[in-house]
Amino acid sequence: KIRVPDAPAYTALPRPYEANATPIAFAEVYLALQNGTVDAQENPLPTIEAKKFFEVQKHIMLTGHIADALLTVVAPGTLAKMPPADQKVLFELMQEAAANATNDIRKREGELVDEFRKRGNNVVTVDRNAFQQRVLKAIDHASMGLDKKDWDRVVAIR
Repeated sequence: KIRVPDAPAYTALPRPYEANATPIAFAEVYLALQNGTVDAQENPLPTIEAKKFFEVQKHIMLTGHIADALLTVVAPGTLAKMPPADQKVLFELMQEAAANATNDIRKREGELVDEFRKRGNNVVTVDRNAFQQRVLKAIDHASMGLDKKDWDRVVAIR
């Protein structure tokens, strides 16, 4: 049994591996792992560290299907009030910030792999392509509630 958020994309993912998707509130994950309500959970490595899930799970599979991310949102009305030159500067800064955040996240995830191993967790690198292909054979755009064009864009993300 694997703890997942109660959303179609998350509940569908474990099925190709004959795992039992078990929706549980995020605040209850640690206890659910500790008492055996679930055997596994899926979260980015920084979340596993911050919430100390490594204390109650022995194995960490590096599937790469969930990554930490940061998002910058600008209201259309606010953007419309800015002169084009300022919009250009804003977008350039946002791209730079995104690249820096991505690099920081990747660096931290690499450090966490080493830290988890030192703590005694079994950290396993999996064949990501085989993982993805098995999932894609079991789910499609309709089962995820997406149109084909959006589905293809999601699948193309690497």
